[in-house]
Amino acid sequence: MRASLRRVLIAIAILLAIAPVLTQDAFYQRIAALVVLAAISASAWNVIGGYAGQVSFGHSVYFGIGGYAALLAFTKLGLPPIAGAPLGILASFVLSAIVGLPSFRLRGHYFSMATIAIAALAGLLVTNWGYAGGAIGLMGPATPRSPADLLFRSPLPYYAIFLVVLAILLVLTWWMERSRMGFYLRAIGSGERAAASLGVPIRRYKLYALFISGAFTALAGSLYAVMIGFIDPDSGFGILVSVNMVVMAALGGAGTLFGPLVGAIILVPLEETTNALLGGGGTGAAYVAYGVIIMLIARFSPGGLAQFLPRIAARKSPRAA
Repeated sequence: MRASLRRVLIAIAILLAIAPVLTQDAFYQRIAALVVLAAISASAWNVIGGYAGQVSFGHSVYFGIGGYAALLAFTKLGLPPIAGAPLGILASFVLSAIVGLPSFRLRGHYFSMATIAIAALAGLLVTNWGYAGGAIGLMGPATPRSPADLLFRSPLPYYAIFLVVLAILLVLTWWMERSRMGFYLRAIGSGERAAASLGVPIRRYKLYALFISGAFTALAGSLYAVMIGFIDPDSGFGILVSVNMVVMAALGGAGTLFGPLVGAIILVPLEETTNALLGGGGTGAAYVAYGVIIMLIARFSPGGLAQFLPRIAARKSPRAA
């Protein structure tokens, strides 16, 4: 069973590497780049929401910080947008320390509600902050001034950059799974009281997980701003940005290494295709589908596809028969 699953994952990795090259259609290449970018943000959310069990619906605050840091570096300092990514990551560390310490006192849906309030407050502040463009947002460079602007006509260079970042994040997560931190986080996710009784420093390791999760989510926001060349309060701090991360991780399997990637492979093409077929008005249809997916996951497989597919395979195997 494990060998067959390993072969499937290897096939997915090979497909990710070569799929965009197999077509010259810029639309499909752009979808491939967005899939990998969404997988970065969902995998980053998975560190705190999947492994540690702290279901955050306000992770868009980190995504928005990264996106605004990139374009503020361009509009205010004249730097290439990607130069703002380290500033966004640094801001995510500061925000994690400020927000994490008090909010980690809350548990369950109270923690989720607190994260929603934090993201909503951040979006409101940015909307009324003239220095950051207010409700209009910020624009990136219209024409490339230097290669450092990362302004490409083809989506393929963005795809390659995103794929490298995703690989780094997955390797880091794989290492974390097998380290003391991974065992501690899974213990916290299974039950905080039981973990505390065994001597797990709960708040410290939840804060570590939030540092990693927030940093990579901010990096995903910076990469999004570099590729799209635009950021506003809705696309940076909107609640649907957080919902995307949660649904992708839950669909593929929260708390698993490749679960968020599988969820992104399914949901991003669904959203982009409905938008294209319905003339840009398909976002509502996509989120109706998201709601149906959430209900199906909650009813039939709370562990996502990572739990559902092995169960189906076990039923069909000769040993199970």
